[in-house]
Amino acid sequence: MQQGIAARVAAQDWAALAATLDAHGAAATGPLLTPDECQGLRALWPEAAGFRSHVIMARHGFGRGEYQYFAHPLPPAVAALRQALYPRLAVLANAWAAAFGESRRFPAEHDAFLATCHAAGQLKPTPLLLRYGPGDWNALHQDLYGEQVFPLQVAILLSEPGREFQGGEFVLTEQRPRMQSRAEVVPLRQGQGVVFAVNRRPVPGARGTYGVTLRHGVSRLHAGERFTLGIIFHDAA
Repeated sequence: MQQGIAARVAAQDWAALAATLDAHGAAATGPLLTPDECQGLRALWPEAAGFRSHVIMARHGFGRGEYQYFAHPLPPAVAALRQALYPRLAVLANAWAAAFGESRRFPAEHDAFLATCHAAGQLKPTPLLLRYGPGDWNALHQDLYGEQVFPLQVAILLSEPGREFQGGEFVLTEQRPRMQSRAEVVPLRQGQGVVFAVNRRPVPGARGTYGVTLRHGVSRLHAGERFTLGIIFHDAA
């Protein structure tokens, strides 16, 4: 399974994905998981021992629905996705850091970046499994868990739209300086992912590069059940 995931990640058109991320802050991938792999991850939901935290969104004003953060050790598919996706995205993360005039650079391998997170006291794994039912939704937000933040993350749809659920689209908004916000919907099929900016992306302007702030969420589910896998590359404090 790990080899299959690594091969699918390598087969993506990363030049095209980077160009779309530069232009819009989000880009849909091709298939990253098979239907069987999606079903296997969904089947983990009731296994409480595999998770470190269970959040009911309505209790915190986050929307409606629920999610669980995986505990260590991560499921093999989740660990394989984190390891395979990170080096590809680190190239763009470093290009964005350079565009912002930042001196820091992200290491080429995920384990090295995690060592930086852990040295800063960010020890808790952040990949998560989300579940939505009819009427559920996720408020616009950012996944920032400490001072160490990797600027890109990935959400992978584990359910089949139209057959298993209706509504529940991935939504991204972009706040541009002195302008009204721009919204974008990214349609996905089962096993596809969306790569998107955690916090901001660089935009060239007349006076140099500036940052536009992005937030993501999920629109209201009309029917059925929707599962999503979230891959966040920095750990949490």
